[in-house]
Amino acid sequence: MVHINIFKNVYMNVLGNMCKKQRQDMMNGDFEVQVTEVQLSFFEKYLAIWVALCMGIGLLLSQFFPALSNAFNNLQISGISIPIGICLFLMMYPALLNLQIGELKKLMHNPRPIILTIFSNWILAPLVTAFLAYFFLAGHDQLIVSLILLGSSPCTAMVLVWGGLAGGNQEQNFINTSLNTVTIMFLYVPIVSLLTGIQNIQLDSVALLLSVFVFIGIPMVLGYFSKKYITRTKGEMWFLEVYRPIVGKIAILALLTTLIVLFSLNGSVLIQNPGEMILVSVPLLLGFVIIMGINLFITKFMGLRYQEAIISVIIGSSSHFEIAIATAITLFGLGSKAALGTTMGLFWEVPIMLGLVYLGKKLNKKGFWNK
Repeated sequence: MVHINIFKNVYMNVLGNMCKKQRQDMMNGDFEVQVTEVQLSFFEKYLAIWVALCMGIGLLLSQFFPALSNAFNNLQISGISIPIGICLFLMMYPALLNLQIGELKKLMHNPRPIILTIFSNWILAPLVTAFLAYFFLAGHDQLIVSLILLGSSPCTAMVLVWGGLAGGNQEQNFINTSLNTVTIMFLYVPIVSLLTGIQNIQLDSVALLLSVFVFIGIPMVLGYFSKKYITRTKGEMWFLEVYRPIVGKIAILALLTTLIVLFSLNGSVLIQNPGEMILVSVPLLLGFVIIMGINLFITKFMGLRYQEAIISVIIGSSSHFEIAIATAITLFGLGSKAALGTTMGLFWEVPIMLGLVYLGKKLNKKGFWNK
């Protein structure tokens, strides 16, 4: 749930505004590596603070202007809030502009880091997260589902920012994110259904499929064809330097708006039961530590170089919190504990992933990975 996991869409801004300190073209294994040192803007660097601020605004609105959030929630079609549905779509669309079908042809050039991230994204992370949810959140079915939704959703965008900050292999990054964008369409629903079914938690399978179709399928198709059209008519530079930064900023505003509404609807419950946020945070944080630790040592054991290893760890340890939030809202409603739990994932992922970037750099200096 925190996806800067900032959030996938910040990458759109970084493309237009990143500070390029150094660019090297080198051959590292069979990947062509572009190492680009980037710096986040003031807003992007402290996005975790803005997220916390929006949570606070939402809590205040719940106490002093409850009619406002209820009015938003009443604008529904088949149980889905129209304003929030629009916001969630705007959150998803920019990230799915990252899909590069041509990059998938390079999957077999250097398969080891790709295989590692597939293992982490679709086996390690879902199982570790689900086990911790069962252990710490017994009796809180919606919170269990929120963690499973997070653990079963590999990131497809913000990892591009983290990889740039870490000086990792960005070509591998694009291949992995494109692969995740495709595989999440087919694996997300079965894995979530399996892990919730183990605990006899019944989910609306139609609503689950609908959320993937609406919040992944439609934005992915629109992203792919709009990118082709814009690059053909306006050129790739205009797409990268003008269009993507604009939709990225809109996406961030949509995210923050969603957070305000989420916490305005949950405000009274949270104020009366603050332990809910602490309760869901314990397995979230522990899960991040376990998954990152396992990925770090696997990359060392596999003999990966730093540029590939750090990308594998970043992608294998982060969550696609936007689809998790969207799915939780579709399944349980805007004011649900499941929606709150996925939002806490966003809150914690930002500082954790930034910490991973700096940890990776320090480990590299100490010779943790092969040179």
